[in-house]
Amino acid sequence: MFRMKYRLYFTWMLVLLTGAACKNSNSSTEIPVSAVENDSAYKNLNDSIRQFPADASLYLRRATRLTQENAHELAYWDFQKAWSLQPLLEIALPYAANLEIIGKHRERISLLESLNRQYPSNAQAERLLAEAYTSSGKPAQALAIYNNMISKDSLDPETLYEKAILLEQLKDTAQAIADLQKAYAEQGVDTYGLELAHLYAEQKNPRALEICDFILKQDSARLLIDPLFIKGIYYANVKQFPKAIAQFDSCIARDWKTTDAYLEKGRAYFQTGNFNAARQTFNMAITVTSTDPDAYFWLGRCYEAQHFKKDAINNYLKAISLDKDFIEARQRIEKLDSGFAHPSR
Repeated sequence: MFRMKYRLYFTWMLVLLTGAACKNSNSSTEIPVSAVENDSAYKNLNDSIRQFPADASLYLRRATRLTQENAHELAYWDFQKAWSLQPLLEIALPYAANLEIIGKHRERISLLESLNRQYPSNAQAERLLAEAYTSSGKPAQALAIYNNMISKDSLDPETLYEKAILLEQLKDTAQAIADLQKAYAEQGVDTYGLELAHLYAEQKNPRALEICDFILKQDSARLLIDPLFIKGIYYANVKQFPKAIAQFDSCIARDWKTTDAYLEKGRAYFQTGNFNAARQTFNMAITVTSTDPDAYFWLGRCYEAQHFKKDAINNYLKAISLDKDFIEARQRIEKLDSGFAHPSR
């Protein structure tokens, strides 16, 4: 929405893995000997694998245990072996997760495409493939999968929600809202409602407040932050800045490390011309998260508005150092210093 490390004894395993020879020199397709085979902690499981080398479930068990130890590169070989021995759904799903973790995105898509051919009616496999297409920059293929799933079940809230998230990324806000409305009506979970409220807030639609207030009433522990934040966004968008600031203060009261709340609160102060309060707020954002380029950019905007040119430029430079593609920060510097040429150019 607004949207590991290895244990020490695995360090030497990873070194061995990269240079390990094949167990069977007669086959060029054999995977490297896994360093885990020499680990006494896995002795019983390793002995079973040696005794029953064609048992996919044993490789899956070892891969699962390695995953729990965050040894994902080592687990990869066992997932691959298990899948080659027995291409089943229960093997493919954790295997796909492993491929995502270690960054083998093309291999993940290939696996999920194979899985979808094998299990054409499995919704989880379809959603995973759609997600893989989305993360790989293939939104059209992902959208086709979601549309096909919805054609078979027009009231499937999870698919409607995931399609809406993709549509939002594609800037098709109207259709995203329509799908979120269906998802939330079918299953009134907070995730769907808050995403819908967020889009309403960006559209300056007061229904955002209705949804957020309803969700807040159910929050007896008073722990939720997102509904308060969305209300603040709505009020800021309709230029009711004091009300917006009150909502962002409520977010901060529940979690003082909510960086986005400081940023939005600071922007609200900036819009009202209260630059001193805005500077104080952006400095708090920097205290919470010192690597957020937006905080430095807006601090620079405050200094610029108060005619502190040098301080403004220094903060814009800090923003660019944290995000070299921060075009607006570069433009503000060029406005203040026509001879500016940042070395990252």
